[in-house]
Amino acid sequence: MKKGTECVQGSYNPKNGDARVLPLYQSTTFVYDTAEQLAFLFDSLKSGHIYSRISNPTVAAFEEKIAMLEGGIGAMACASGMSATMFAVLTVATAGDNILSLSTIYGGTYNLFSTTLPKLGINVRFVTPDMTDEQIDVLVDDRTKMLFGETIANPSIQVLDFERFSKISKKYGIPFAVDNTLATPILVRPFEHGANIIIHSTTKYIDGHASCVGGVVIDGGNFKWEGNPRFTDFCTPDPSYHGTIYIEEGGAAAYILKARMQFMRDIGANMSPFNAYLTNLGSETLELRMERHSKNALAVAKMLEKHPKVEWVRYPGLENDKYHEMGQKYFKGGFSGMIAVGIKGGKENAAKFMENLKLLKIVTHIADTRSCVLHPATTTHRQLSDQDLIDCGISSSLVRLSIGIEDVDDIIADIENSLATL
Repeated sequence: MKKGTECVQGSYNPKNGDARVLPLYQSTTFVYDTAEQLAFLFDSLKSGHIYSRISNPTVAAFEEKIAMLEGGIGAMACASGMSATMFAVLTVATAGDNILSLSTIYGGTYNLFSTTLPKLGINVRFVTPDMTDEQIDVLVDDRTKMLFGETIANPSIQVLDFERFSKISKKYGIPFAVDNTLATPILVRPFEHGANIIIHSTTKYIDGHASCVGGVVIDGGNFKWEGNPRFTDFCTPDPSYHGTIYIEEGGAAAYILKARMQFMRDIGANMSPFNAYLTNLGSETLELRMERHSKNALAVAKMLEKHPKVEWVRYPGLENDKYHEMGQKYFKGGFSGMIAVGIKGGKENAAKFMENLKLLKIVTHIADTRSCVLHPATTTHRQLSDQDLIDCGISSSLVRLSIGIEDVDDIIADIENSLATL
């Protein structure tokens, strides 16, 4: 199926007399006829559901659809994008290990990596996009377990150099994990460009309506765990789960099986069935929405780059954008709905610009049907030091615009009217 059809019909295939729409299984538990049947499921979850903290039919159908859209082998839905990122790391790293991460990432992820993971004994070594390969080489040792980046950096709107960083990950035999939230599988499929693990905050474009917090981790099934000295725990018995050897039990899907059976089981940051039901409904229009978001954002970006009260605009759809050529290399069908703009007059004028908008609202959110705006340096990234902000590509004048699917003439009029007050 094409991606648009996968969005609408995806993984749910009703049989004769079944509900046409994916049912909501709002149940914590599931009934079996014999003790032996239930005991069997505690050895292998491939054949059914035990408890909704670990798996649920509604959630499973949503997971299968997202894995299908990304071209992955399996997925695990989580309570939020942050929990998905946390599980993605914990599945491969433990105390004493480290990971590499691009510095140009979402502020919440930056704080998770710079503050919380080190408390658990996992060090994160940040890489800036302008570092040489030789400078990055120095940061890698035999306990480096992952390389992490975002397809579109939030909020600096820099495009990830998949070719370069996938080569680095392959050189050292570490998985390449990519947060694909702002591009979605409609515009970019990271597995096709060397990624091994994909993370989404489904709260954003996949839900698309600002109704449900959620996240998902997708396994590409394209990383060789067996025989890799960095990942012996994939190939040795897990005493906490009946001596399961994940590479034997899960095969190519060993990573996502380990994530579910160790971390979702023990920590329980699972997506609720109701949120999976609503997010799945939202995902049915994902292709249509991404086309409209991208078209609207390009029109807004073209207007902004010519405006006398705008210092600069970052949007990979603009021909003179630093990342336009790289964007054309990886993106198909548009460049998403996110724009970074520098307002002349710095922080004071940036605040005035946002406050004088009428249609666009100031919210701690992005990537839904409604256009919105935020000043990252004083909100989502305010915990970062001045140097951290520079490393993330964030200035005091940067305003992040999330362009929705309203009529683009109304969006442009609102922005122009606000800029006129400066």
